[in-house]
Amino acid sequence: MSKATETKEIFAAYKQNVNRYFDEMEKNTAQYLQALTNLQQEYATACKNTIETAISAQQELASKTGVNSNIPAAYLKMLNDATEEILKTGSVQNKTILAAIDALRQNIKTYNENAKAFSEMNGNVLQSWFTTWTPRSQ
Repeated sequence: MSKATETKEIFAAYKQNVNRYFDEMEKNTAQYLQALTNLQQEYATACKNTIETAISAQQELASKTGVNSNIPAAYLKMLNDATEEILKTGSVQNKTILAAIDALRQNIKTYNENAKAFSEMNGNVLQSWFTTWTPRSQ
């Protein structure tokens, strides 16, 4: 008998199917994340290789045509300083994004804990009502 037909009680069937859905989703999530990571790494490598190839082609062209490719020290400093600032900005952005993701994860965790407590409280309220309105045998 398959898992989908083990029970006939509706709430148990709902719970069973929801659990099956999320179990499958959890397995797939790890695969999706790995595939996206691999894709992102491959894309970054392709971009880097494209830029390096373009620079090499321009360098060779300048060399063969006799174009002076030396730059003043002030321009080189400006270029290096700009790159440093871009890297610092990226670092701050990455830290901010990671902090936001962690805060979101904590909020979801708190929601889950509160949902459990809220469900227990509702169960206690229902039990209280049933106790109050159920006739007692004497």
